[in-house]
Amino acid sequence: MAENARSGFGVIGRRLRSLAGSGAPDLVQQKRLTGPMPWVFAIMVALTVIAAAAGLALSNMVNSAADALSGGATVQVVEANAAERDRQAREAARVIQAMPGVAEVHLVSQDEIQRLIEPWLGMSIGNEAIPVPALVDVRWSSPITGERLGQMRHRVRQVAPAARVDAQSTWLKPVFSAIDSLQWLALALVGLIGCALAAAVLLAVRTALGANRDTIEIVHLLGGTDSQIARLFQRSIGFDAAGGGAIGLAAGLVVVVLLGQRLDGLGAGLVSTGALGSLDWALLVLVPVVGVLLAVVTARLTVMRALKRML
Repeated sequence: MAENARSGFGVIGRRLRSLAGSGAPDLVQQKRLTGPMPWVFAIMVALTVIAAAAGLALSNMVNSAADALSGGATVQVVEANAAERDRQAREAARVIQAMPGVAEVHLVSQDEIQRLIEPWLGMSIGNEAIPVPALVDVRWSSPITGERLGQMRHRVRQVAPAARVDAQSTWLKPVFSAIDSLQWLALALVGLIGCALAAAVLLAVRTALGANRDTIEIVHLLGGTDSQIARLFQRSIGFDAAGGGAIGLAAGLVVVVLLGQRLDGLGAGLVSTGALGSLDWALLVLVPVVGVLLAVVTARLTVMRALKRML
C-alpha cells in the first residue's frame, strides 16, 4: 500500500515537473479566442488604430497646409470705385513683382473672384450690388517673414492706399491651433487605451493566478522556478493578444479606409492633404505588435511580483 502511494505520488511529481520545465500552457486553462481577453484586445487595438490614424492624418494636413501657405501672401484692395480699385490692384502687382525673392504674382480677375464666392453668396454679388475687393495672389520663393511682409506692405501702400496685405498662413492660425488640440487628443486617447490594455492584462493574470494558486505552489515545491511559471502566463496572454490584435487591426483598418473614402468625396483642399502615406500605414500595422509586447511584459511583471509574495 505504501509502495503504491509512493508510486502514485512519483507519477504526479513527474507530471508536475514536466509541466514546470516544459513551459506547456496546461497550467492556464483557456481556449483560444473563446474567452473575453482576445475580444478585449481586438476592441482596444481597433480603437487605437482609429485614433492613431486620425492623429497621423491631422499631422499630414497641418504640414501640407503650412508648407503651401508659408510662402504665400494676399493683397486685398478694398475700394468702392471699380476703376480705382482695378488701378490700385495693377499698381500693387507691379510693385510686388519688382521685389527680390518674389516667385509669382497673380492678379485675380473679377470672374475668378465671382466663381469663388458664387457657392456662398450667389450670382447677384458683383460690382453693382456689393463691391468685391480686388485680389493679388503673391508667391515667394522662400517662407515669408515678418520683415519681408512689412516691406511689402510699405511698398504697396505707396501706390495703393486702399490695399491690405496679409500672409496667407495667418488666416488659418485658428484652424491650425484647433487641429493641434485634436492631435494631442488623439495622442492622449492612444495613451489611455494603452493603460486600459495593461490594466485588463493585469486583472486577467491576477484572476488566473488566484484560480491556479494551489497548482503553482505544488510546482514550486517540485522545483519549478518563477520564470518558468511566468512563461506559462506570458504564452497564454501572448496568444490571446496576437489573435485579438489581428482581428482589431483588420477592423480598425476597414474603418479608416471607409472614413478616408467618405472624406475624399468632400473634395475639400485641407481634407485631401490629410491622406495617409506608406509610413503612416506601416505605423498602424505596428499597433498590434506594440500591444502584444505591452501585454506580455505586463503579464510577466504581474506574475513575478505575485509569485514573490507567495513565497
